[in-house]
Amino acid sequence: MSSQQVNLVPEFAHDKTYVYNYEAQLLSGLPQEGLARAGIKVSSKVHLRAVAENTFLMKLMDPLLHEYAGYWPKDSFVPATKLTSALAAQLQIPIKFEYTNGAVGKVFAPAGVSPTVINLHRGILNILQLNLKKTQNIYELQEAGAQGVCRTHYIINEDHKGHTIYVTKSKDLSNCQERIIKDVGLAYTERCTECTERVKSLIETATYNYVMKPSEAGVLISEATVQEVHQFSPFNEIYGAAQMEARQTFAFVEIQKTPVDPIKADYMPRGSLQYQFATEILQTPVQLIKINDAPAQISQILQHLVSNNQATVHDDAPLKYIQLIQLLRAATRENIEAIWNQNKNKPLFRRWFLDALPAVGTPVALKMAKEKYFAGELTMPEFIQTLAVALQMVSADQETIQMTHSLATHEKISKIPALREVVMLGYGSMIARHCSAVPTCSADLLKPIHDAAAEALSKNDVPRMTLALKVLGNAGHPGSLKTITKFLPALRTTADSLPLRVQVDAILALRNIAKRDPKLVQPLALQHVSDRTLHPEVRMVACIVLFESKPSVALVSTLAGDLRTETNMHVASFCYSHIKSLTRSSAPDMASV
Repeated sequence: MSSQQVNLVPEFAHDKTYVYNYEAQLLSGLPQEGLARAGIKVSSKVHLRAVAENTFLMKLMDPLLHEYAGYWPKDSFVPATKLTSALAAQLQIPIKFEYTNGAVGKVFAPAGVSPTVINLHRGILNILQLNLKKTQNIYELQEAGAQGVCRTHYIINEDHKGHTIYVTKSKDLSNCQERIIKDVGLAYTERCTECTERVKSLIETATYNYVMKPSEAGVLISEATVQEVHQFSPFNEIYGAAQMEARQTFAFVEIQKTPVDPIKADYMPRGSLQYQFATEILQTPVQLIKINDAPAQISQILQHLVSNNQATVHDDAPLKYIQLIQLLRAATRENIEAIWNQNKNKPLFRRWFLDALPAVGTPVALKMAKEKYFAGELTMPEFIQTLAVALQMVSADQETIQMTHSLATHEKISKIPALREVVMLGYGSMIARHCSAVPTCSADLLKPIHDAAAEALSKNDVPRMTLALKVLGNAGHPGSLKTITKFLPALRTTADSLPLRVQVDAILALRNIAKRDPKLVQPLALQHVSDRTLHPEVRMVACIVLFESKPSVALVSTLAGDLRTETNMHVASFCYSHIKSLTRSSAPDMASV
């Protein structure tokens, strides 16, 4: 027997139902024993049956979910009865998928099956994804999977005596053409490419081991085991790495004649094998708590915070505050309204509630704060404090962006300069966070600000000009460059036609654009540094912006040559001092500069 003689394609005959035992276990925490971990376990029988050429049905039988929250390995998994019952109906629905020569294609399911349940099925289908070659025993390729299209290494071994084929597949999830990944809470962080070249703080691997038996048409997957590890060590400590470990087992049981029938519903295309992020849960890391009755638990924690934090701050105040935020996220709008109505006339309760509400980070929290202010139930200082946090914490999507824009243009807001400034600046930051998650975001989101800037310029309204420029600076969208250039002194007919304050704000508005597209900003910044007709303060600020864009050696040499003949000692001294300070910087991302 040799691989040239055996068709290395997993076989599923048309008139047979293949039964497998499946178990998946996921744990997150520190790898040392005796420390806390949290996770979930899924176990089920899996029925696979071909319904047409290259089209198959998969049904989970008797699925069980268990959860883990304790000290590893002393504590045990406990049945997640509520979660199992909540998903039971969806888990019973068979899904369809395309399967050709070991490659999983499109996935189909009724509209009533949630993305979370589809992803659970994808975890099983990911085991079936095999690109086996007859002519090679060791090879590499970029393979599609639930995690994306990543570098995969195959080793195929044959046991001639036992008529068994062993396949080992390993994936480097840090080396992918297309990676399915979502950064949460990192909208304002900057990726340091130079840092990752020196030390990798995130290591991700997956290993698959298969035992296969030759059959008439191909091979039968007798057993498969999977281990996937994501290890994160932000401070490069040997024993300080947090990790997420997933294990899967997929074992053949028997072949049955019992058919697997789809339900009477339209099976809609639900994507491919690649994982899809669900939207029903706000994915923010918090302490895990059991939520049985959210309104009652919120009232209990509010009472605890008020009673124990009057004279001094209690030790458990931070923990209780985080729990309050998580409970408010789980509560409905009606629940939150009822709790507010119960406590709005109690000053201490009111303060704790208003401190926690903006940190919830949902559109409901932002909408409620707006409505309570317009109804006269919030004072202006309370509303400003709530808005300042809520606009930074709320999920940045089309709904919240539109809500914030309507808030900025509301008559009650526009009449109060301080309030309008908070909303407008928050609007720019929200667009920056949205574009961080959606790099192809349209510049049309900033059209109202572009129009406001043009109107302020035509009316020579300095406060509104500076506010519009700060909003565009917060957003940092390259599509705003055309609007900003109208305020740049080196590009205007008369350099002194605008106040110095506006000129400086226009230069500073380029900083965040430079982080996204430095090549657009560098010529403008260099032009303003070199223009000796401009005010020294404008030129010095332009120098800062230029170096924040991480210019090339050639560009720095051009600036250095220009400074040799500089006549303004303020500018020359500042630029020299700034360059000298950068040479002493130990930041890896500034090494090239």
